[in-house]
Amino acid sequence: MRRTLPLLFLMIITKVALPPVYAQKPPIVREVRDALDVKDYAAALKALAADRAATGVTPSYIEAVSWIGRGYLAAKNYDQADHYAVEARKLALAALKHRQLDAEPSLPLALGASIEVQALVLDARGQKAEAVAFLQQEVKAWHATSIRARIQKNLNLISLKGHAAPVLDVHEYVGDKPPAVASLKGRKVLVFFWAHWCADCKAMAGVVARLAREYPQTAVIGPTQPYGYASGGMEVPRAEEIKYIDEVRQRYYKNIPGLTVPVSEENFKLWGASTTPTVAVIDARGMVRLYHPGRMSYEELLPYVRD
Repeated sequence: MRRTLPLLFLMIITKVALPPVYAQKPPIVREVRDALDVKDYAAALKALAADRAATGVTPSYIEAVSWIGRGYLAAKNYDQADHYAVEARKLALAALKHRQLDAEPSLPLALGASIEVQALVLDARGQKAEAVAFLQQEVKAWHATSIRARIQKNLNLISLKGHAAPVLDVHEYVGDKPPAVASLKGRKVLVFFWAHWCADCKAMAGVVARLAREYPQTAVIGPTQPYGYASGGMEVPRAEEIKYIDEVRQRYYKNIPGLTVPVSEENFKLWGASTTPTVAVIDARGMVRLYHPGRMSYEELLPYVRD
């Protein structure tokens, strides 16, 4: 099995922190996820069947189907994982004949999960080229939707390591002006994607700060983006949210030496940073040596910054 797969399975079964807008899950999704947490697949399937009998094929039902696929993938049951991923995709595409993908949250989550699971099943079966081609096709198909970053994340997980780092848009920023990544060739670069609402990002700030102090020759860039709201989930204009982002930066990340913070939604899409934090390390030649969605410890990250 490839080295990346344990991480991918962990990401699938872990309930990562999400912005407040996604905090409330439909009852059937919660029920299925609770059953999957204890590996009770029979209970998850029973709940799914009961929900369909009661309410039919709703967006929340389709999201729950996609979670069954993710659960089976976590269990390395690739046949069942692929079966439910294909089913979720079929149902989502049928629903999209009558609505836009991002009209509500369940359909994009379901379709994104189905694409993710299908690609990871291909990769787990040793069909990396097919997985990459499939994800490249899906990035193009859903480029203008909310699931672009998620698809790109999986494409990057499978294929980005050892390749040239994607560009970073540094046109808008808070704090000191960030350098262009291309200008940093000859230096190692630690890229730390964070969100103002993200508790795991704040918890990892000390790790990044320690490494930045110990390896001052490493440039540290902390891209972030606006989400449409500020403290407490209150919707605010972009300019007000940028101001809030800077307040969060100064409160939680001021101890990271040399940190620069570009602000760009496109950075998150291009780098596939649908999970926060997302961490990457670029070597002195501009090649990606680490791409990791999710929080990392000092011990996990140290070898990539040190070597």
